[in-house]
Amino acid sequence: IKTATAPVPARRPMMLTALDTINRAAQTAKTATAHASPQQIAMNEVMEKPAFSEMAGQGDIDPAETRRIETGLMAVNGVDPHQFLDYVHDIDLARISADPALVAALDRLPGRKYVFTNGDAAYARRVLDKLGLANAFDGLHDIHAMAYVPKPDPRSYAAMCQLHSIEPERALFVEDMARNLEPAKAIGMTTVWIDNGSEQAGIGADPAFIDYRIADIGVWLSEITGKEKA
Repeated sequence: IKTATAPVPARRPMMLTALDTINRAAQTAKTATAHASPQQIAMNEVMEKPAFSEMAGQGDIDPAETRRIETGLMAVNGVDPHQFLDYVHDIDLARISADPALVAALDRLPGRKYVFTNGDAAYARRVLDKLGLANAFDGLHDIHAMAYVPKPDPRSYAAMCQLHSIEPERALFVEDMARNLEPAKAIGMTTVWIDNGSEQAGIGADPAFIDYRIADIGVWLSEITGKEKA
């Protein structure tokens, strides 16, 4: 795994996940968890909703388990996935704030930039807007576009690349969930793991599929693109 200061070729297009690669802004949010990502903040809010409280009792449900529940509700109970996601994503995002340094670094980054998220587009746009990144990306590939086959299923990566004409060998994939990097590396992408210090994010981490390990996406991008000129 290379260090955070190692350069990445500027010609590479860059793909970023909506809720996973904005770790720096989330770390400064006022949450009970010191290293919570926006995705984890969202899950804490979701767990307070009656439907999930009844299903989970006092236990925790991680994002992968949420997707399994979602799929089961669709297949067994005929639940409309759009209505379901509208419900679970109807949460307060007041604890997420803008990160001007990250906004500026992304603006200086050349190449196309995409959001690849297991959430839905409507929720992702709300989060991006709170972070000041509403206009930072060229496209968004959400759970609906994945036909409800979420990361880290390799089929979703292949379908995204085909739909958006992305050449994996020329793409940079950034994630804070280490296990989601393995399929990206397998198809030829350069991978970046944002190690936010949480135990869940590091599950399955393996240097074999992680090219760069960083702590802060805003700082790292600033080192690559150069700080904003006065």
